[in-house]
Amino acid sequence: TLLVKFNKIRMSQILLILLYLVCNVGCQIRYSIPEEMKKGSLVGNIASDLGINVQRLRSGRARIVTGENSQYAELKADKGMFVVNERVDREKLCGDMTPCSFSFDLILENPMELHHITVEVLDMNDNSPFFHQHDMQLTIGESAAPGARFVLPTANDPDVGVNGLQEYYLSPNDNFVLKTHSNSDGRKYAEMVLEKPLDRERHPNLSLKLIAVDGGTPQKSGTVNIEIFVLDANDNSPVFNQTVYKASVREHAPKGTYIITVNATDADSGSNGLIYYSFSKMQGSIDGIFDIDKITGVISLSGSIDFEKNKKHELRIDAKDQGGLTDSCKVIIEVTDVNDNAPTITVMSFSSSVSEDSPPGTTIGIINVKDLDSGDNGQVNCRIEQNTPFKIKSNLKTYYTLVTDALLDRESVSDYNITVIASDAGTPALSTKKNFNIKISDVNDNAPVFPQAVYSAYVVENNSPGVSVLTLRAKDPDENQNARISYILEDTDIGASPISEYISVNAESGVIHAVKSFDYEQIKQLVFMVRAQDGGSPPLSSNVSVRILIQDQNDNPPQVLYPVQTGGSMVAEMVPRSADVGYLVTKVVAVDVDSGQNAWLSYKLQKATDRALFEVGLQNGEIRTVRQVSDKDAVKQRLSVIVEDNGQPSRSATVIVNVAVADSFPEVLSEFTDFAQDKEYNDNLTFYLVLALAVVSFLFITCLVVIVSVKIYRWRQSRILYHSSLPVIPYYPPRYSDTLGTGTLQHVYNYEVCRTTDSRKS
Repeated sequence: TLLVKFNKIRMSQILLILLYLVCNVGCQIRYSIPEEMKKGSLVGNIASDLGINVQRLRSGRARIVTGENSQYAELKADKGMFVVNERVDREKLCGDMTPCSFSFDLILENPMELHHITVEVLDMNDNSPFFHQHDMQLTIGESAAPGARFVLPTANDPDVGVNGLQEYYLSPNDNFVLKTHSNSDGRKYAEMVLEKPLDRERHPNLSLKLIAVDGGTPQKSGTVNIEIFVLDANDNSPVFNQTVYKASVREHAPKGTYIITVNATDADSGSNGLIYYSFSKMQGSIDGIFDIDKITGVISLSGSIDFEKNKKHELRIDAKDQGGLTDSCKVIIEVTDVNDNAPTITVMSFSSSVSEDSPPGTTIGIINVKDLDSGDNGQVNCRIEQNTPFKIKSNLKTYYTLVTDALLDRESVSDYNITVIASDAGTPALSTKKNFNIKISDVNDNAPVFPQAVYSAYVVENNSPGVSVLTLRAKDPDENQNARISYILEDTDIGASPISEYISVNAESGVIHAVKSFDYEQIKQLVFMVRAQDGGSPPLSSNVSVRILIQDQNDNPPQVLYPVQTGGSMVAEMVPRSADVGYLVTKVVAVDVDSGQNAWLSYKLQKATDRALFEVGLQNGEIRTVRQVSDKDAVKQRLSVIVEDNGQPSRSATVIVNVAVADSFPEVLSEFTDFAQDKEYNDNLTFYLVLALAVVSFLFITCLVVIVSVKIYRWRQSRILYHSSLPVIPYYPPRYSDTLGTGTLQHVYNYEVCRTTDSRKS
C-alpha cells in the first residue's frame, strides 16, 4: 500500500494505490488511481509487478486490448510502465456504481502470455450536489396539524462515498423542522415536518431554503428555494394504503405497459378529498421512462427500459389533495432481464498460418467472449461448428484459446475455414459466429515419388548423340521449394566405363539423353538408377530403375565363313562325272552379326558357268547338282553366290565358288593352274599399272633435281676457276673412257634366268 499526498489549488487529498497480484493461468493485477489524473501520469510499473524485464515486453510485442472500453491507459513498453492515456471521469465511466474500475488485457507473444489488469478509479470531490429544480412551491392549509410531512426535492451528487451527498439543511424558521431519511440504495432524501401550526393571517407565505451538502474537502453544496403559500383549513391529509409498493417489468417492454397502481385515501370530502398523484422530484432519471395517471394512480411505461443499464428503479409517489396536504410512498420496480444481447467475440490474438508439423495443443489464437445479459442469459458456451482438427479451450473466464486437436497434413487439406460459435443459455438462445481462415504451411515431409517402379525405353543403334531417349516424371505433394525436383544420375559402371559416358539426365526436366551413338553389336542394354531429390531442408529423395534397350539396325552385311576367299592359290571343289542329281558339291556358310530378321540369311545363285547344272539352297546355302553330270560339261565351273539378309534395306555379300568336274586330281591341277594365273593376272594388272606410273613420275622428278643440282655446281666451279691464276688440270676417274655413247663398262655381261610359272607377278 502506497499513500501519496496531493496538494492542489482546488483540493487536497490522499491517493491510495493498491496493487494485488494473483497468478493462476495468467496474471491478474489490480491498480488504484484517482480520477481526473493528467495524461501521461504513472499508473504502475507493469514490468516490475509481473516480474519480467523490459526486453521481454519488446520481444513479446506486448500490447493492451481494451475490448469495448475506451483506452484510458497506455503501455510504455520501452520503460515497462502503464500511464494515463486520457482523462478519466469516474462519474462518466461508472455513474453511481462502486467500486468503479476499467479492465484491459496485456498480451505477449512467443510464448503466448495473457495478463488481466484492473484499474480502480477512486472518486474525487469534483461535483457539487444539485437539485433538478431551482424553485419549489408548496400550498399548505393553515389547519395542517403539527407532524404533517412534506416531501422535499432530492439532490443528486455524482460523486460517491464521502464525496457524495451527506446531509440536508433547512433555513431557520418557526414552523418547520427537517428530517432526513435514506433509501435502501443509500440515497438520502428530506422531509419537512410541521412543528408549529401555521397562521395564514400572520404569515400568508413563507420563503425557505433547502441546502444539500457533501462530505468532501472542501465541502460543496446545492440549494433550492421553497415558497410556501398558506391556505385555509383542510384538516385531513391523503394517506397511502402502503408505504412501499413493489412491481416488476421485463426489459424492452413496449410503451404503455402496465406496472402497478398506487392508492391513497383522504377523509375530507368535496374538493378537499380529491387526490392527485404525481412523481416526486427526488430524481430526474425517471423522466421519460415512467408515467403515472394523476387521477387513478396507475403507473405505466412510457420509455425504453434496459436491464443492463439499471436493474432496479425506485420511485417516490406524492398524493396531494385540494387543500395542499400530501402523503408519499415508495415504489420499487425490478427490471427482469430478457435475452436481448447476443454474445460478442473479440479476437485478442490470432495466427493465420500454422506449420503442418505442429503438435496437438499448439495455440492458434485467443478470443474473448462476453454477454451483457445476466443469469442463464449471460452464460456463454463456445464451440467450433465444423469437424476440424481444432478445438476451443477455456483458460480464464470469458477467454478461450483456439488450439490444434490433431496432427495436420497440408497435402490432405491445405487450409481450413473455421467457424467459432458463441451461444448463450437463454430462451431462445442467441449466438454469434466468427470465421477464421487458417492456412497450413508446408514442411518437407514427402519424398518425390515416381509413378513407375521401373522405366523402359528403346533406342535404335547408330542414333545421333544428344537424342532424347526418355522423360522421367516424379511427383512431390509438397509445395514451393519443397516440391522442386532435381533429377540426378546415380554413379554406376557399364563394363569398364561410367554410365555418364553413355547417358545424361537433365536435372530440371528429367529428360534422358544419349551422350553418344550406340552400337547394338557392342552393348545390348543399359540399366542404371536415377534419383529424384526435392529442394527441401533436409532434402528427400527416391530412386527409380531405368532400362534402355538398344534396338538392332541392319548396319552389317553378311560375312562368308566358307569357302574362304584368299588372294593366293585358288581352291576348287571337285565333282566326279558320275555324280547323280542332288549331289552335294559344297555348302556356303555365312553369318550376320546383326540380330532378328536382320540376321536372317538367304542364298541365291547369281552367276554360273552352267546355270542348268547347279542350284543353291535358299536357306541353307547348299550347292547341289540339278542334273546328271555328263562328259560334255566343262571341267572348270565358276559359281557366283550372293548372300542377303532380311533387313530393310537388305545387305549382301558375294562369294566365288570354283568347281572342278573331273575324276582325277592331275586333270584338275593342269586346268586350274592357267585359270588361276589368268585370273590373278587380270586382277593385278591395274595395281601394276598404277605402281609403274608412280615409279616413272618419281624418276622424272629425281632426274630434274639432279640436273639442276649439277648445273648449279658447275656454274659455281667455273666462277672459282675464272677468278684463279692457277692452271686447270682435268681429273679422270679410273677406267674412264671419253668415247661417246659407250658407257663406263669395259666388258659385256650376259645373264640367264630360270623362273617358275607363278613368278611373273614377282
